[in-house]
Amino acid sequence: MKTTHKILLLAVCITSALHGFSQARKSGNPILPEFHADPEVLYSRQTGRFYIYSTTDGAPGWGGYYFTVFSSKDLTDWKHEGIMLDLGTDQVGWADGNAWAPCIIEKKTDEGYKYFFYYSGNTPSGKAIGVATASHPTGPFTDAGHPIVDKRPEGQAHGQQIDVDVFEDPVSGKCYLYWGNGYMAGAELNEDMMSIRQETVRLMTPKGGSLQDYAFREAPYVFYRNGLYYFLWSVDDTGSPNYHVAYGTSRSPLGPIEVAAQPVILSQRPEAEIYGTAHNSVLQLPGKDEWYIVYHRINKHYMKNGKGPGFHREVCIDRMQFNPDGTIRPIDPTHTGVAPVKVKRRK
Repeated sequence: MKTTHKILLLAVCITSALHGFSQARKSGNPILPEFHADPEVLYSRQTGRFYIYSTTDGAPGWGGYYFTVFSSKDLTDWKHEGIMLDLGTDQVGWADGNAWAPCIIEKKTDEGYKYFFYYSGNTPSGKAIGVATASHPTGPFTDAGHPIVDKRPEGQAHGQQIDVDVFEDPVSGKCYLYWGNGYMAGAELNEDMMSIRQETVRLMTPKGGSLQDYAFREAPYVFYRNGLYYFLWSVDDTGSPNYHVAYGTSRSPLGPIEVAAQPVILSQRPEAEIYGTAHNSVLQLPGKDEWYIVYHRINKHYMKNGKGPGFHREVCIDRMQFNPDGTIRPIDPTHTGVAPVKVKRRK
């Protein structure tokens, strides 16, 4: 009898220890190996997994020419799924490099799921935005064969056509594209998701600010919560430790944007050797008011001039929370990352 009690006690101790380990397990930051930047996160209803698409980093002059995809079932353990679009091959004929800052959207059609992957590439006349499609989050992807945005909006004298974001408005069901470095533009997508309605193109650049708070530089990102459209963007230069995220809100997917009273929500922590925290995407767990921000930071070993701080970046994830009035709480960038999540799969 005593032996049985000892065995039961040992089993309880082991179970408690394993439970404690599970509760304590975190993703750690960075979450992806090697150098990646400008991360786009997606939850797929088709597969029940999370995906991250990013700029492949580490090449001088931001010279990456292909996109990879990583997947996870719980936001903590990430699997490399391979190269899903390569601008260095005939897979993309109109661009020859600078494969930067992608975004993706999952659409359910009568034929099944379809994925629209938007990205920027280099052309002889400058940066442009293209689109490729697939029936699975990891591909194979087929490029449209031409850019869908290759010039600045009318009245905009400077800036680049990069850093694209795609957003489906849950109110109207319409989809929108946003982009810009040096300016922010938005437009409604046509039903084919492969082109924009030119008559809807609008300059949306938030006005004012400084490098210390909310002066718009690049990387717009849009999401919807409780009747508000949230617009996030990056401030300063991607090679600066001061590179950070600011935000505003609107009652419309095409603005105007009202800058938040406390606009900076993610910035460096030098005391923790965390620098250049920006260019983000946002994830809401399906069916829950639970949010995460996925962003890049500069690898601390490449901070000095001459070491390429602007193209030695790594992907991280942390929780994003809201105050009762809907404002976003300042986010504490961490080395620990997030705990595993579970999603009840709904197709």
